[in-house]
Amino acid sequence: MSVEGKKIAILIESDFYEPEIHYYQHRFLEAGVDAHFMTRLWGNPSITFTGHEYKQPFECRETFEDIDDAGLREFAAVIVPSGMVSDRLRYTEDVTKTPPATEFLRRAFAEPSVLKGIICHGMWLVAPAPELVRGRRVVVHNNLIGDAKNMGAVYVDEDVVVDGDLVTARAGPVCHLFAAKILEMIDQR
Repeated sequence: MSVEGKKIAILIESDFYEPEIHYYQHRFLEAGVDAHFMTRLWGNPSITFTGHEYKQPFECRETFEDIDDAGLREFAAVIVPSGMVSDRLRYTEDVTKTPPATEFLRRAFAEPSVLKGIICHGMWLVAPAPELVRGRRVVVHNNLIGDAKNMGAVYVDEDVVVDGDLVTARAGPVCHLFAAKILEMIDQR
């Protein structure tokens, strides 16, 4: 597999699903991938988030807020993880504007060379920009099937679904299948 040195951005916030994030830390490192956990730092040098179930701390020092288009194209993939990460990241101070994390995701969708990976409740981050998944085949957590259909996506009842440069997965417990598919697709590119 030829993924060594490739960069992957994984969005992070509090209430992350610990087993999934820990899996990415180890699996991507094992594959030689340069994993970047990113968030909205709100002007801070770092923020320590806590996991959903075990309240495990996770310190993040990288932000997506200052990545320009050239910097975005350096990433082979952008992943929106499961848990409540996307719900927290879709906060915006000005309700007339799209949340910064959704704008970052919108920019990633505009780059065909960047794989977009969305697992479980991660689809919530797309809600303010439903055109990103309209007409595309996706899978989401069972609780979000109605949300995906309301965004105009085509729900597929499988654990992992690929539609072009978009990889979606049902839930955190299948993160190993999701990560494997992303690594396989990066290798094929």
